[in-house]
Amino acid sequence: MFTASFRSALAGRLIRPALLVIALPMVLAGCAWFAPHPTDEQVSQVLKSSFSERGPAKLDRLAQTELQQACSLPQGVELPKAQGEKLEAAAMAAVRYPADGQFLGDWREGERIAQNGRGLQFSDPVGAPNGANCYACHQIQAAELSYGNIGPPLLHYGKLRGNSEAILKYTWAKLWNSHAFNACSQMPRYGDAGILTVQQMQHVMALLLDPASPVNR
Repeated sequence: MFTASFRSALAGRLIRPALLVIALPMVLAGCAWFAPHPTDEQVSQVLKSSFSERGPAKLDRLAQTELQQACSLPQGVELPKAQGEKLEAAAMAAVRYPADGQFLGDWREGERIAQNGRGLQFSDPVGAPNGANCYACHQIQAAELSYGNIGPPLLHYGKLRGNSEAILKYTWAKLWNSHAFNACSQMPRYGDAGILTVQQMQHVMALLLDPASPVNR
C-alpha cells in the first residue's frame, strides 16, 4: 500500500495540471481585457519600420488617400452610399483627358503594355516604363489562353460598344481612375496614380477600341 505522504504527492501532481488548464485561459483573458488596442498611428509606425525604400518602391505608398481609408473596411461592412457617391464624384472630377484630343494610339504597343506585369517594384530601374498587367484580371483577346477573371472579359470591347465620343471618354476615365465609377474598385488607377503615361494609355485604348486590334476581330 502507498504511504500517506506518497498519496498526497500523487494527488498534488494530478490536481495542479488540472488547475493550470482552468486558470491559464482566465489569465490570458485578463491580459486581453486590459491590453489596449493599437492606434492607427502605432500600426502605421510598425509598418513603416518594417519597410525600407529601394528603387521605385517608396514609403509614401503606405500613406492612404481619403478614398483608400474609406474603403479599408472590415469584412461585411459596406461603405455608406452617400460617402461612396461623394468619392466617385471627386475621382471623376480629377480625370484628365488627353490634351491633344487623341484617345487612340497604336494597338500593337497597347498589347505589349497589357502583357507586361513589371513596374514600380523595388527590383525595377527607376524611371523604367511600367506595364499594365491587364491579363492578370481580364480576358482581352481570344489568342491569349492565360488570363484572370477578377475583372469582366474585354474581348470584343470596341466591337460591341463602338468608338463614339461618349465611349472614348468613359473608357479613358475608367483607365485613369476606376474609382470614378466604383468607389472601392480593385482596378489600378493607371492615370491618377501615374502608373502609365498618357501615351501608354492611348496605346491601351487602341488595343480596346481600334477595329484592327485582335480584341475586336
